[in-house]
Amino acid sequence: MAERGRPRTFELEDALDNAITVFWRQGYEGTSLDDLTEAMGINRPSLYAAFGNKEETFKRAVERYATVDMAYVDDAIAEPTARLVAEHYLRSNVRAITDPERPPGCLSIQGGLSGNPAHQDVVAFLANSRAAGEAKFADRFRSAIAAGDLSADESPEELAKYLSTVTSGMAVQATGGSSRAELERVADRALHSFPA
Repeated sequence: MAERGRPRTFELEDALDNAITVFWRQGYEGTSLDDLTEAMGINRPSLYAAFGNKEETFKRAVERYATVDMAYVDDAIAEPTARLVAEHYLRSNVRAITDPERPPGCLSIQGGLSGNPAHQDVVAFLANSRAAGEAKFADRFRSAIAAGDLSADESPEELAKYLSTVTSGMAVQATGGSSRAELERVADRALHSFPA
């Protein structure tokens, strides 16, 4: 059966990539529907038909960002030792948050720094996304303890929270103008928490 309605005249992934950039630069609160439709090259009815509303567009943009821009997370988790997991993650993060082709910092940090109580669903969505990332690292560090790669005295949850906190702080610093070299030194310092 043929699909009803007019065919889409835009690519969903390209539109989401443009939405990512707008949300990243302006945050969720600072981005209007006009900003989105202009950047995405679509009109409001097309945005509503493809993505729902602004909040759903943001959530889809964050999911795409996690899949594309943060693909290095899964690569890091696949490293053979806890130290290499942390090193791969920290160094890849520094490259990502200082990539001159992208806005500085991190979409999941900048996008949801929200003060409006009406947008607490967005803040909660981003917090849950970060918590899911921490859980992946905690599971990986639990495996490292079981394998004898990390001391049994270590807390997988604390190590995961530590990595998350360091990378979040580095994203804020990158937004504030810190250089890649400066943030590499922060990563070097953080790696002291992991046995060589």
